[in-house]
Parts: sequence; structure tokens; C-alpha cells
Amino acid sequence: MIPGLPLPSPVLVAAGCGGTGRELAAYAPLSTYGAFVTRSIALDPRPGGPPPRVVESPSGLLHATGLPGPGLEGFLASELPWLLQQGARVVVSVVGATIQEYAEVCRRLGRAPGVAALELNLALPDAVAAGLLDAREPFVAAGVVAAVARDLPRGLPLLVKLRPDVLRVVEAARTVAEAGADAVVVGGAQPAALPDGRPAGLSGPAVRPLALRCVAEVTAALPDLPVVAAGGIADTADARSFLAAGACAVQVGTALLHDPTTAARIAAGLTEEPS
Repeated sequence: MIPGLPLPSPVLVAAGCGGTGRELAAYAPLSTYGAFVTRSIALDPRPGGPPPRVVESPSGLLHATGLPGPGLEGFLASELPWLLQQGARVVVSVVGATIQEYAEVCRRLGRAPGVAALELNLALPDAVAAGLLDAREPFVAAGVVAAVARDLPRGLPLLVKLRPDVLRVVEAARTVAEAGADAVVVGGAQPAALPDGRPAGLSGPAVRPLALRCVAEVTAALPDLPVVAAGGIADTADARSFLAAGACAVQVGTALLHDPTTAARIAAGLTEEPS
């Protein structure tokens, strides 16, 4: 398990896929989930990218949202208090244009009451197009983690989301763990393009086998590092596959856009004996 972050369920809502929480709360109490990972929060408000932002492909979803959000002050003033009122265990996803911005946002979130953990989003498939730091190189990712970890309150868990890059994911996981990460989130979108050629991410069923391979590689190489799996998880069988590969928890994302009850159903399904 993740030190400092007890999870009553191994099913988490992935960043950006549960909205602000208000959208998902209509289908199941937010306390149902192991944790609710917020949309990615930057220092300043972000308007997001131009439409279309999401396009369906035969094997998943293409998305180039530009990560719209209220900025840190807006999040602290409105979204965080509401999530806490709902009984959600809140993991705040963080993005930044620079290492310094990551560190500043995390330092201030670390002082905010009720934040259960932070998740550095270093898995952006279109970081440059979105005007954010490109952390695909492990040494850059480690630099972000080291800068953030220096100023975090003792005991506040730090998760780091990594790209599902089969060739380098173990190197990246090892590097960020040495820099101070308490756990890694392995999976998420692959770099792709919208039909009009704009950089985008591809998520959903297409990335699930890649994510599973990455999770298996990391858990085999780094058995003491907690791994949270993400990437195309859509039912209880998918979740069991990732847990069997060594993940301590799973995040459900794209499937929620088709069926907002998916994560709650998976959480309930994992409490039952496999058929």
C-alpha cells in the first residue's frame, strides 16, 4: 500500500475524468472510491484548448483539452471544500509550466487542510502543445520530484504519474522514487493526434495492454515501490489483471466518460469472489 494513504477501496477516480466531483457524485457517493484524484491544477487559471477537445476513435478517445482549470486559488476556494464535504479522500493532481511552478503549487497545497496526497502529472502526452513542462526524460521528472519533495510537509504522500513508455518506464520509476516519490502511477494516455493534426492523447482500451506491460515491468524491477495502475480499465476483470500484475490500486478514467458508474461498479465487483 501507499505509505500515509490508507485506501478503503483499491479503485481510484483518475485525474480529469471525474470532473470537479459534482458530476460523478450524482451516480455514487464520492466516499465509495479509494480516492478522488482531481483534475490537474496549475498555479493560474487555464482556459483550455480550442474545440473539438475530445474525439472518439475506434479503440478509445483522443483528447486535447488543454487542461482547463480554475487555478490554485480557485481550486482552494471552491472545489476542495466541496469535495471534502462529500467525504472524498482528495488526491490533488498538479501540473506546471516549470519546475518552480510545480514546487510552488505543491508547497501551498501541502498546507491546505484535507488534502490526502498529491499526484504530480508528469505523463502529459501533449505537454508542449499545452504550454506545460515536458517531463518525458527521467532526469527532468526527477528534478520536479526533488524540488517538490523538499518543501512538502512530513507524511504527505507524493505520487508521480508516469507515461506508459515500455522502454523507459522502469528507469523513470526508479529515478523518481530515488528523488522522493512515495508511489508511482503507471499508465494514462499515449501521444497521438486529433484528425486535424493537433497533438493529443489516446486513452481507453487501446492503451490497456501497454499499461499492463508497464505495470508488470515496474513491479518486477522495483517490488518495494507502490504502483497504481491506470490505462483503459473498464471492468472488474481489467482491474483484477492489474492487481495481479502487482499494482496496489487502479485508477479508472476514460470509461467514466461512457458510463459514470464504472468505477463504483468495479469497486463493488472487487469485493466479490472472482467467477
